[in-house]
Amino acid sequence: MSLDLADYEAQAREAVKLFWGNREAALAKQIESGNQDAGARGAVTAGKNMDGFLAIAQTLIEANGLGLADICVKQRVLTLPGFFRPTKLWDMLVVNKGELVAALEFKSQVGPSFGNNFNNRSEEAIGTAHDLWTAYREGAFGEDAPRPFLGWVMLVEDCPKSNTPVGDKQPHFPVDPAFKGASYTQRYDILCKRLVQEGLYSSAAFLSSPRDAGADGRYRHLSDLTSLKTFVTEFAGHIAAVAAR
Repeated sequence: MSLDLADYEAQAREAVKLFWGNREAALAKQIESGNQDAGARGAVTAGKNMDGFLAIAQTLIEANGLGLADICVKQRVLTLPGFFRPTKLWDMLVVNKGELVAALEFKSQVGPSFGNNFNNRSEEAIGTAHDLWTAYREGAFGEDAPRPFLGWVMLVEDCPKSNTPVGDKQPHFPVDPAFKGASYTQRYDILCKRLVQEGLYSSAAFLSSPRDAGADGRYRHLSDLTSLKTFVTEFAGHIAAVAAR
């Protein structure tokens, strides 16, 4: 099967530039209006920061044979039923002829509060996937429905605080050795690896990008399993397989 990766590297650089540009523009606009959110929240609450990555997914869908599928990005059509809760709001859904093809999440974290945010993102990612797969098992997406693609993309600021080794309190039992002395950047990479290895997500990508990448869109990954190349290849393959049925 021949896959079209749609020049994802160039698109990713543009997505990173858009990410940082949107954050700065949103914060500047709030400062100008005199309605700035506390701390860095102004850049976060404006939303739309990860739109460039949604555009990559949309290009891959169209390039690999599902151009007529419903690509859902508007909030009113982004909910799926759950098992432990009534519904879950996703960042992108792909539905083709009544079949759930893919459900995708695009998340980001910029300093300085890496600790609490890492735990929150981890719990959210794990819980979301477990809820969906249980609902899938129980027939929430139709009897004998093909297994959908679940994707998770995480972009984290590449800065001294995200790259500094972190200590952990362990008064009763030792922490998993993989996390000992690991920075938050490394912890996110471990999280993404294990989300895939444990079957919670079809693919999970981790990108680290410095704040000044708004000029050139540069980013890096820590491992092949969590690279954007692996993610787009797995996603394009799933789309092509659905299109070939």
